[in-house]
Amino acid sequence: RWLMYCSYDVNHVCNLTDVDDKIIVKMLAENKTLKDVTEKYSSAFFDDLRVLNIIKANSYPKATEHIEDIKKMIDGLIASDHAYIENGSVYFRVSSFPDYGKLANLKLDEITPTEPSVATQQGPNERRGMDEKRDARDFALWKAFNPSGDGDVTWNATFGQGRPGWHIECSAMCNRLLGPSIDIHAGGVDLVFPHHQNELAQSEAFSGQQFSRYWLHNGFVNINNEKMSKSLQNFKTLRDIISKPSDARAFRFMVVTAQYRNPLNFNAETLQSAINSMKRIDRLVENMKSMISSSSSSSTLSPTSSSSTSSSEPAVPNNSDTNSFQSLLESCKNDFEVAMSDDLNTPRAVAAMFRLINAVEKSFNKKELTKEEAKKVLEVLSSMDAVFGVLYDVPEDYFSQVSNKGGSGNNVVSSADCDECGSSHKSPNQLEANLNAVKVLADRRRELKANKQFKEADEVRNSITELGYGIKDTKDG
Repeated sequence: RWLMYCSYDVNHVCNLTDVDDKIIVKMLAENKTLKDVTEKYSSAFFDDLRVLNIIKANSYPKATEHIEDIKKMIDGLIASDHAYIENGSVYFRVSSFPDYGKLANLKLDEITPTEPSVATQQGPNERRGMDEKRDARDFALWKAFNPSGDGDVTWNATFGQGRPGWHIECSAMCNRLLGPSIDIHAGGVDLVFPHHQNELAQSEAFSGQQFSRYWLHNGFVNINNEKMSKSLQNFKTLRDIISKPSDARAFRFMVVTAQYRNPLNFNAETLQSAINSMKRIDRLVENMKSMISSSSSSSTLSPTSSSSTSSSEPAVPNNSDTNSFQSLLESCKNDFEVAMSDDLNTPRAVAAMFRLINAVEKSFNKKELTKEEAKKVLEVLSSMDAVFGVLYDVPEDYFSQVSNKGGSGNNVVSSADCDECGSSHKSPNQLEANLNAVKVLADRRRELKANKQFKEADEVRNSITELGYGIKDTKDG
């Protein structure tokens, strides 16, 4: 929105990861197809975008629609010796890229196999196949087909049957739709390493060009000053938080007026504060519109002007008052633009907006505001809202859809408050749904261990933990 405000032509691509380890685990656990699982969540994602008034991206590519682009990039990396084939899988050779680690301020020679940033942050995509990598720092571009763990999710390639790794999906889609170099790459701070670092390395190794000129990473969402996570049972979806149109606009206001690089702390108080702010903005906008549509040329007739003259027209502010008001509008708008130009400093930008609101409220209450001034106020607020995007009609059908789907519509992965007692532990329905999935996962883990596929078995164990259950190995099984 800010780039568009500044008259840039924006080509925004938001890629959809519709194949990776966790999706396949869920697919097998629920006995569904890959498409069934991914379309359920992508549909909810687009509904959430709509209710939050988020401008749609120009493209929403899916990884499964770009397999040929992925294979082409992997072929190129193998040909340039940046990647190698091992047992049907393909790995990026980190040592071939001297600048590896620069995005995360890590030096290549300081990253060791036991480095916490490697060992604990890689995730299941990279941990799988650790034994066959030539270097523990290398990461998967293509994962050899595993009949017991991949279901029917597989494609044929010159380097072997299998499926893409997570990192290469993003690079291939970006290269196809935006070219080898882009202006801005955005994402969560947790993706800096290894995901974005790996994207950067494989993209630049493939093209020989700078991948992204700027990187924007947003902070975590915290719940009551704790990181939101399933293990803490404080995981919330938008559908758990908003129940009516005013909630949606307040939630958007709360998010867009926070500094994007910092953690966003969510609780009932911060949402209520946002609701109050939106009420105040709405009231001012309504007052300005009422003034403009009224027959009077000012906020109201002052007692002195109506009683001391025979004219029905109110007193018009003198030139100095008019000039002062115009200076106020220009000053607030300028402060807003300066703040936004400073790394999207929305807290300062919203402060500029409320400086204007405070002044206009005082003038309106003192009956000193003219109709022309009200028009100018709305013009400035409208220009600011082109960036904030909080003055909009919320699609009310969203709430009927959520109600029909039973809240979040996903009791397995959401830790919403219990329907029966309102506490944050899982409800009986949630526990039953989770238990059915756990049984399937436990059987699959037993099979993987029997086949000595211990890395894959560990991934399944992690999935069981995320569902709120533990699994203990004994000598009997």
